[in-house]
Amino acid sequence: MKKVERVLIVGAGTMGQQIGYQCAACGLDVILYDTSEGALGKALTTMKKIGKAMEAGGRVSPEAAEKAMARVRTTTDLAEAGKDADLVSESVPEDPKLKASVFASLNAICPEHTLFTTNTSTLVPSMIAGHTGRPDRFVALHFHDVRITNIVDIMPHPGTSEETLEAVRDFVFQIEQYPIELKKEQNGYVFNTMLTQLFGSALTLASREVASVEDIDRAWMGIMKTAVGPFGMMDSIGLETIWKVTDYWAQVTKAPQGKRNGDFVKTYVDAGHLGVKTQKGFYNYPDPAFFSPDFMKGIK
Repeated sequence: MKKVERVLIVGAGTMGQQIGYQCAACGLDVILYDTSEGALGKALTTMKKIGKAMEAGGRVSPEAAEKAMARVRTTTDLAEAGKDADLVSESVPEDPKLKASVFASLNAICPEHTLFTTNTSTLVPSMIAGHTGRPDRFVALHFHDVRITNIVDIMPHPGTSEETLEAVRDFVFQIEQYPIELKKEQNGYVFNTMLTQLFGSALTLASREVASVEDIDRAWMGIMKTAVGPFGMMDSIGLETIWKVTDYWAQVTKAPQGKRNGDFVKTYVDAGHLGVKTQKGFYNYPDPAFFSPDFMKGIK
């Protein structure tokens, strides 16, 4: 199978920006597609900041950081974007119908050899595979925050070919990431399955008023010796995303506590307190309370 040289990123949001930058920093040509010129402009600005942060943290060399952005081009023309792509990484909103529609359109545009991957956080590839037109060349390839980790999940569906899996593994190593390969489909992959349970437990404790947000975080931080607790993590991810995922699974499972947890997060979302990106969520930023040396002292 052809070695990946040109990557199409569909969706210029947070994850599309990070995936695109990582690919460009590793020497690949990147086409960043979105329906909005404004979103693309903002994405380029953010990608430059991502590069500076990754360079400062030793994640990329100064030489790679300098050359990366020159390899990125943007477009709102999907036909133009897909005509020469070797691999597609899709990061549009978590709507299976939308994702299916995007891949159906791309199937008519992209070359026969193009690999299709979805960065979905909550869905499984078999929900979309039949709409891609090339289910054997389709797999979930899920990235985490590339600024701080190089872990990537590979989740095939029953129709994914071994040739595709091998090509995707090669691509993951090519962009200096480490693959965690699932043997079967699992909502939430490996890490997110564990993380979702943590977040769900924390939200249950808070929504039932068992303990305060701060004390729940203190319990986790103090015992696990981490720099941040579950609510600080949720602020970093974004509370709108946390609410959408929580609400989705509450509707699927019909669990009353799941709905209560979703409603608890939604009070913050409705107030416009989305976490780090709005400088207010469960904590206030850029200097959240858990950064203070006195935070772990608890109630005075």
